[in-house]
Amino acid sequence: MSLTQDQIIRFLRSVHPYDALQPEVQSDIAAQAETRIYATQEAIYRFGEALPGLFVIHDGSVEVVDENGEVVSHLGLRNSFGERGLLRDGKAATSATATAATTLLMLPAQLITTLQRDHPIVARFFNREHQARAPQNDLATSPVETLMARDPATCAPDLPVQQAAQVMRDRRISSLCVVRDGLLRGIVTLRDLSGKVVAQALPGTTPVADVMTAAPMTLPPSAIGSDVLHMMMEHRIGHVPITEAGRLEGIVTQTDLTRFQAVSSAELVAALARADTAAEMACVTSEIPRLLVQLVAGGNRHDVVTRLITDIADTATRRLLALAEAKLGPPPVPYLWLACGSQGRQEQTGVSDQDNCLMLDDSVTEADMTYLTALATFVCDGLNTCGYVYCPGEMMATNPRWRQPVRVWRDYFAGWIAKPNPEAQMLASVMFDLRPIGGDFELFEDIQADTLRAASANSIFVAHMISNALKHSVPLSLFRGLATIRSGEHRDTVDMKHNGVVPVVDLGRLYALRAQLTPVNTRARLDGAERSGALSPSGARDLRDAYDLIADARLEHQAAQVKAGLAPDNFMAPGSLSDFERSHLRDAFVVVKTMQSAIGHGKGMLG
Repeated sequence: MSLTQDQIIRFLRSVHPYDALQPEVQSDIAAQAETRIYATQEAIYRFGEALPGLFVIHDGSVEVVDENGEVVSHLGLRNSFGERGLLRDGKAATSATATAATTLLMLPAQLITTLQRDHPIVARFFNREHQARAPQNDLATSPVETLMARDPATCAPDLPVQQAAQVMRDRRISSLCVVRDGLLRGIVTLRDLSGKVVAQALPGTTPVADVMTAAPMTLPPSAIGSDVLHMMMEHRIGHVPITEAGRLEGIVTQTDLTRFQAVSSAELVAALARADTAAEMACVTSEIPRLLVQLVAGGNRHDVVTRLITDIADTATRRLLALAEAKLGPPPVPYLWLACGSQGRQEQTGVSDQDNCLMLDDSVTEADMTYLTALATFVCDGLNTCGYVYCPGEMMATNPRWRQPVRVWRDYFAGWIAKPNPEAQMLASVMFDLRPIGGDFELFEDIQADTLRAASANSIFVAHMISNALKHSVPLSLFRGLATIRSGEHRDTVDMKHNGVVPVVDLGRLYALRAQLTPVNTRARLDGAERSGALSPSGARDLRDAYDLIADARLEHQAAQVKAGLAPDNFMAPGSLSDFERSHLRDAFVVVKTMQSAIGHGKGMLG
């Protein structure tokens, strides 16, 4: 069945980069898009064929292989494919086959060319030169500390082989590192036990030292993935201890390499889409810290990392909504689930609680609320199970205040704008970052545009919003250092969230308010402010660079914590940075402070 134009428009609003385009552009894309339906194992195109356009998966799944038949990727909902060949010479650089009953949108080649020419966000999206190389080089170029398992299981040389086998069985591992006097002396593997103990009928009391590989080949923590790969292949080994001055730091196994390659945002999204319970989903989302480490180690910029991590939260939310409807039945009225906070801005990191709300069709009755309360509870409980903990301020759809008909939401926004008291300023700051996640997206369309129009026209409200935003100060001391927290649990650290990225987030929100910009992502807001003239080219460039440096430093801090076996947080000790890094971070905070000062002194948005 072909999709209607309205169905295509709603779908495009959930797919990047089309979600960032103006409604009239989305309508034009929908009018030109062609629905194509494929049966399981039906070919979509073959290598070398002329491509009619770009394909986007509306439903189903697709396998893409190269000219030699090697699988390049398995794709699912919202993934696009065919762009590499289309943008190169118009001929397919791969072959694609539907692996399930699949519905695709085909966006004609001329349309893609026009979108790239007229919309920078589309042009940036399809500029894949760096990304195209990453799958080949990520593993080979990643630092070995990203790959290795820390604190590997160890034993003494005199441990009986039977006990060694029991340890490996109980811990489900394939090797033990043999350590004496704090130094690595050898390694014993399951292969050693079967080939040297069982095959030769040695007694279980035989000491590990008699069957271990003494003085095994090792690598230092400074090694990279290719060093591990080459050593394993050349010497036909499956375990490489990582040592520093003879002391064991970790170990890399073939299983670690396989697991590293398997962890990607696409794999996690696919697994979430197949999950049947929140508990199953939690097993998937538990991989997010490792994904964070991998993405940061791969040199990805913060907005790419946080976008991919947020995509996982979005998928988890939509899957929980689907599971809720499967359990409760069809909803009695149209609803829209929206995220705010970092998920709304697509800026989630390794530390995220949940902030969400429900907009309901104005036809909703009191009797309908029983269903909608149950739906909100099911989804919020599920998100908490997945690690997106309950919002301490109860900014969630389970709170009746944030589960209301559209007419009430309109009254909320109108009231906050008309009477900008401290609570109104706080709530407006949160709610201006709303982004639809699942349900009827049309419920939000007019509200966003009308609210931006009314808010930007109210100079008193804007002044209060500016005052509220300036409460988040950057951590600058009077001298050339960084101001740290003076007492408490996080003494001598910098809060890289509230005093780091949040000041820029606040600035981006103000620019969006003044220029009536619809994007909620901070970087997209800065770009839009420059295009609209709300921010000068030089000011935009400086603020973007400062934001990138601060946000990247925050993610690198979190990744380092994960690698050290700690839970990630936002509190970074300046002493963990080099002088060079501290200097540049301080310079970035200076830029932010300068932009805050310009707004605070009524100099407009130009910098």
